[in-house]
Amino acid sequence: MKPIGLLAAMLAAAVLFLAGCEEKKQVAAAHPPDVEVVEVTQQDVPINRDWVGTMDGSVNAQIHAEVSGILLKQDYVNGAYVAKGAPLFQIDSRPFQAALDQAQGDLKQAQGRLAQAQGQLGTALAMQGKTQLDVNRYIPLAKESAISQQELDDAIQSNLGAQASVEANKANVEAAKASIAAASAAVDTAKINLGFTKILSPIDGIAAISTAQVGDLVNPQSAALTTVSTINPILVNINPSEEQYLNVARANGAVTGAAVDPALKKIEFRLALANGTNYPQIGRLYAVNRGVELTTGTILAQISFPNPGNVLRPGGFGVVSAVVQVQKGALVIPQRAVSDVQGSYLVAMVNSSNKVSIVPVKPGARIGLLWVVDSGLKLGDRVVAEGIQKVKQDMQVNPKPYTPNIEPAKANS
Repeated sequence: MKPIGLLAAMLAAAVLFLAGCEEKKQVAAAHPPDVEVVEVTQQDVPINRDWVGTMDGSVNAQIHAEVSGILLKQDYVNGAYVAKGAPLFQIDSRPFQAALDQAQGDLKQAQGRLAQAQGQLGTALAMQGKTQLDVNRYIPLAKESAISQQELDDAIQSNLGAQASVEANKANVEAAKASIAAASAAVDTAKINLGFTKILSPIDGIAAISTAQVGDLVNPQSAALTTVSTINPILVNINPSEEQYLNVARANGAVTGAAVDPALKKIEFRLALANGTNYPQIGRLYAVNRGVELTTGTILAQISFPNPGNVLRPGGFGVVSAVVQVQKGALVIPQRAVSDVQGSYLVAMVNSSNKVSIVPVKPGARIGLLWVVDSGLKLGDRVVAEGIQKVKQDMQVNPKPYTPNIEPAKANS
C-alpha cells in the first residue's frame, strides 16, 4: 500500500502544478504587459553635418634656389615664424660678384666705344660738310668755265665719299649703342643673380624644417629648400558629396554658379581637434573647387579658421561640423523607440485600442536623444519607447506615459 499512496500523492501534486500554471496563464492573459509610450511630436530641427578635414596653409610658398651654388648659411630657425623679406639661406656669392664686375667692365668698354664712334662720326660730318661746300662752290664756276669739269667731278666724288663715311660712322654709333644695351642687360642679369644668392621669404608665415644642409650644392632643379606657410588664417579642406553640397546650397538659398555665395558664407563651422577638444574659433566657407571629383563624387571645399598664435599647423586633422539647414516641422520620436532589424528600422505603434502594430519607418537626422522620422508615422501617433522587447504584432498592451530625458544638441544626418 505504500507505493500506491506515494503514486497518488505525486499525481495530486502534478494536478495542482498544472492548475497553477494554467491560472498564471489566465492571469497573464487578463493583464497585458505595461509599456511606456510617447506621442510623435513636431519641431524645427537644426540639421548638423560632420566632415573629416585636413589643415592647410592659406599660402604655401615652396622655396627653391634660383641660381646654382654652395649653400653657405641657413638664416632662420627651423619651424619658426618668418616675416616677408626675412633672409632664409645664403648661397656663395663670389662667382656672381665676379660675373657682375665683369659685366660692369664690359659696359664701360661699350660706353667707351660709343664715345669713340660718336667722335669719329663728328669728324666725318665735318669732312662731309666741307666737301659739300666745295661742290656747291664749284658748280657755278664750272658753268662759267672758271674751273675744269674734272675739278668739279673730283669735288663731287670727294663729297660722296664723305657722305659714305658719315653713314658708316652712324652705323658704328648704333652698333656701340646696341653693345651698351647688351652690356647693361648683362649687368642687370648679374645683379639679379647676385641678389638670388640671398634667399628671402616671399611671405609672412611659418618656415618648415630645412631639407638642405650647409655645404650642399643647390640649383634651380633641386628640390625645395623649405616651405613657408601662411597659417593665420588656416584652411581646413573637407570633401562633401555632390548631393550634400547641392542640398546645402539649396537650403541656404545660394545662387547657382556663384563662386562663394554670400548665403553660404553665413554658415558657421566648428572644428573638433585630434585631441578631442573643440577649437574656440568659428570658421567660414573660403572656397569651393571648380568641379566634382569623378572617382569619389565629392567636391573640395575650404573652410577658413582664424589661427591666432599659429597653434594649428598644416597637415593636421579635425572634424568640421556645421548647422547646414533647419528642417521645419520635423516629426521626432525617442531614438530608443526605433529598432534596427537587419538594416530595417521598425517601431511598435500603439493604436487607440491599445493594440500593437509593428511598422517600418525611415529615420532622418538625430538630435540629442531624438530621431527625426521622415516617413512611416504621423503627428500624434503613439509609439513604444520603453518595453519594446515585450511586444509583438497585434499584442494588447497597457500603455503608460514616457518622459524622455532630452539634452539640447544639434542634429546629425
